[in-house]
Amino acid sequence: MNKENRPHILITGAAGALARQVINRLRDHCDLVAVDFREQVYLGDDIPSYRIDLNKRVFEDLFRRYEFDSVIHLGRIMSSQETRMRRYNANVLGTQKLLDLSHKYGIGHVVILSTYHVYGAVAYNPALIDESAPLKAAGLSMDLIDSVELENLANIYLWRFPDLNITILRPCNIVGPGVRNSMSTLLGSERAPVLAGFSPMMQFIHIDDMADAIVLAYQHKHKGIYNVAPDDWVAYQHALRLSDCKRIPVPSIPPVLPRTILRLLQLKSFPSYLMDFFKYPTVVDGRLFARTFEFRPGRPLKDIFRFYRENKKPI
Repeated sequence: MNKENRPHILITGAAGALARQVINRLRDHCDLVAVDFREQVYLGDDIPSYRIDLNKRVFEDLFRRYEFDSVIHLGRIMSSQETRMRRYNANVLGTQKLLDLSHKYGIGHVVILSTYHVYGAVAYNPALIDESAPLKAAGLSMDLIDSVELENLANIYLWRFPDLNITILRPCNIVGPGVRNSMSTLLGSERAPVLAGFSPMMQFIHIDDMADAIVLAYQHKHKGIYNVAPDDWVAYQHALRLSDCKRIPVPSIPPVLPRTILRLLQLKSFPSYLMDFFKYPTVVDGRLFARTFEFRPGRPLKDIFRFYRENKKPI
């Protein structure tokens, strides 16, 4: 492709492993600009990289300078990171600023990474949750309010400004090399707590497959909301067993479990909302995304768990 005709793409969350994967898939065909509020990352001489808070005025200068065609927004802060107010400012107000600028500067497509956690984990969840299901998480945990509000905000812009062609992705548990979320930490540990009497079904998607899914969402530009998940699942305790992780049963007493997890894994923080996901299944239906984008994960569960068996982190 002629370099003058290459699309210009802004990618947020550039310091994360998933964004790096997406960047590597697009760099040969697109002109990329990388942004992260945490740090400025070096991605090669061909990719400008910035450490910028999306709420700062200087962020708009990038839109003027680079004349983006698309935005891939992967910069959501997880609840185990930063304070609740900091997450709200970044996830909600930062996303609003990003969408306002996208509309102002005529961006033709916006891909937004959300999470299946917005559905919430409750005993009466349906066996398979599709995209029309209500987002119950905000009513269950204060730590997920910013994630649900981010989605609600994106939905408003999706319908108010159809020219933005917003694609919202709700993936299941993203795991694999370089992933630093809570589930990956558990699978990679030598031992992990489980709730006595509970082993809900869970879904896992390899980081390589999730990066492929994001690139497909960018390339095909179908606006709407899509779950991203394989069509297989496994019980949580069995996933730990397959990852060669010793299971430590603990009572399902809210104040006890978080402290037990922190002590066992030697962590500074652990998102309390995950406790319900250790009790109740939240299995999402990924068929709409698979059908619309012709997506099929290429890394089976056995390969995911083999990685954690072979790269076990001692505690």
